[in-house]
Order: sequence, then C-alpha cells, then structure tokens
Amino acid sequence: MTGFSNKVAIAGIGTTEFSKNSGRSEMQLAAEATLAALEDAGLTVTDIDGFSTYTMDNNSECELARTLGAGDLTFFSRTHFGGHGACAPIFQAALAVHAGVANTVVCYRAMNERSEYRFGQPIDFQMPTAENALISLHTNMGAATAGAWMALCMRRYMHETGATTDDFATLAVASRLHASTNPKAFFYGKPLSREEYMASRIVADPFRLFDYCQESDGAVAVIVTSTERARSLRQKPALIRGAAQGATPKTASLTNFYRDEIYPRQEVAVVARQLYAQAGLSPKDMQAAIIYDHFLPSVMPSLEAYGFCANGEAKDFIKDGNIELGGGLPINTHGGQVGEAYIHGMNGVAEAVRQVRGTAVNQVAGLENIVVTGGSGGPTSGLILGVD
Repeated sequence: MTGFSNKVAIAGIGTTEFSKNSGRSEMQLAAEATLAALEDAGLTVTDIDGFSTYTMDNNSECELARTLGAGDLTFFSRTHFGGHGACAPIFQAALAVHAGVANTVVCYRAMNERSEYRFGQPIDFQMPTAENALISLHTNMGAATAGAWMALCMRRYMHETGATTDDFATLAVASRLHASTNPKAFFYGKPLSREEYMASRIVADPFRLFDYCQESDGAVAVIVTSTERARSLRQKPALIRGAAQGATPKTASLTNFYRDEIYPRQEVAVVARQLYAQAGLSPKDMQAAIIYDHFLPSVMPSLEAYGFCANGEAKDFIKDGNIELGGGLPINTHGGQVGEAYIHGMNGVAEAVRQVRGTAVNQVAGLENIVVTGGSGGPTSGLILGVD
C-alpha cells in the first residue's frame, strides 16, 4: 500500500483570522484563505486546476474559481460527514495529483458557523433520507445534538475503562495551555486551570462546557501538488506519507449505538492501520499528533486506536504532561478546536504543516512525522505528514 506515499505534498497553507463574527461572506473567507495559500506556496490563481472540500461547505468550487479568476478545472470533489472527513479533501487531492488528473488542488473549508448558523443547536433533519431516518430515532427521544450523542458513547467508555472527569480535565488544561501561547487562537493568553474546568457547567453528562469545541467563523486552505514540483516552490514541502478514509460495517455518524463497542474507536483504527501501512511507519515514529477534538474526551479512544497506548490506557498516557509541549507525544499544539478554532479540522491540518516546516508557535523539537485525525464516532479520515 505505498501508492502516493511521499510522492505528493502540501505546498501552501492559508488561513483567515478566526473569530465569532467575521463580518463578511463565506465566499470571501474562502477566497482570502485560498489567496493566502497561493502566496505562501509562491503560486498564482492560474495554477489552480482542482478543488476539494466538504459537502457541508456552502461555497461552490466553480463560484470560488470564478471569484478568484482561475482557469480550467480538471478535478473537483466533496466529502460527506463533516469533520469526520477533516483529512479527506487532502486524501482525494493526493489521489488526483498522483493519478495525473490535476497538478494544483486547493482544499478549503470556509464557514460563518458562529455568526450565521450554529452547529451546537438541536439538529432538525427534514429530508427523508435513510441517514436522517436513523438520526430521527434519537432526536425524537430527546438526544437532539451531536454533543448528546457523543456523551452517551463516552459515558460507556468511562464505564469500561475507568476514565474519569479528572482525566477529561487533563485534556482540557493541556489544550488551553497550547492555545494560550498561540496568537491565532481564540483563547490566546487564557490558560485554563483544573479548578475552572471542574467548576464549569455540565452540558450533556458527562461533558462539561470546556469539553466542547468552539463555534467559529473563518477559513483554511491548503494546496496539494506533486512532491517534485513542491520542492521548487517557496516553502519546505510537507510530504503526505499517508492519507486514508475509513468506516466499519456498523458505522453510523455519531450514533454508533447498535454494536457491542459504542464508543468512538473502531473506525479510527481502520484509518490508523491504513496510514501506518502506506507510510511504512508505526506509532513510535510519530513525534506529535493533531487529534480531532470536536468533543475533547473523544481524544482518548483515538489515542488508543492509533496505537499510542493500549485500549483503556489513555487515561494514564495523558498524565504528567505527556501530551503537552515537551512531553512524549504533544497533541494539538495549536490548541485544537476547543482552544484555537473550529474549522472542521482544517486548522489542525495547517498546524501539522507548520510543525513539519518547523515554524509552529509551539514547535515540537526534532519533528519528522506527525499524524492528523478526522472526527471520531463516525466515518473518518487521517493523514501522516512528514519532513522531506
């Protein structure tokens, strides 16, 4: 399973500021992030011949191309399942570049998710699709938010592993510590104490306020091209050593209540196995990780699925500063989606690229490889990026 491993790279990244009210359209945000990514790579809009994004993004690829003044497009794709597919646009772009279908693919996510609409509100699925019919079973019983669904799964995880709210606090304190030194983060300069975490209100048992990702306005874009071409551009390439998507036979998005193991680990393990096989690497070869933290406690089963610790042992793995900068496996060095911003995980991809380049605010010393994960609790995705 070598395929495109190390033959395709991320050559440019661009972001807007992250806020609670951008004051401009999502199309403008997408265009700003894309132009910033092109400038970062040393490319122009005429170089773009492909786009890859999410089904949930409101910006048409053709409208974005027209807004930017791009030329002919030979590739465009979209990935379902929201943040579960956080790394999937990069995966699909890598496939297109490796196949020779496109040369310069822009992967983007732009959203006014705080000022225009809010994912944290109860979900109302009106279209009579099979997926919506399944989800309606839970909303009709009062479990009407993504947070409530994941809370049920993580309560089971606590029961089976002995993990506690104190362990969740350890994750929250570490994430906010990293965010507090990141000028782009919403919680820049605002670390969180364990006491503050414990005093925060319970939103959906066992989740407290600081277990939730933010609602954010902003955009991120990354540029995928061949490694050979990337080496001639402005920035140090971030090699795509592995990229994958995965699901299991009984996967349901955030509502895996109909199998023996309901907490979010099985799909993540499917992706992890693919990534390590593609890259020819193991967990011991990773110096850092960007673990999707839509709901912060879900980081724990993800750490287990990626083989950083045995099943049920994440509660011990995260202790004593092991996941903080300077620890054995720093995670979410940008502050994650709970501390920096929630851009469906694309801001985590950008942070991984900065780590590979050696330009991150919270830089991990001697980094050679970093894993990036999509959301857990549903069909998911992942990346391994490495130094050229």
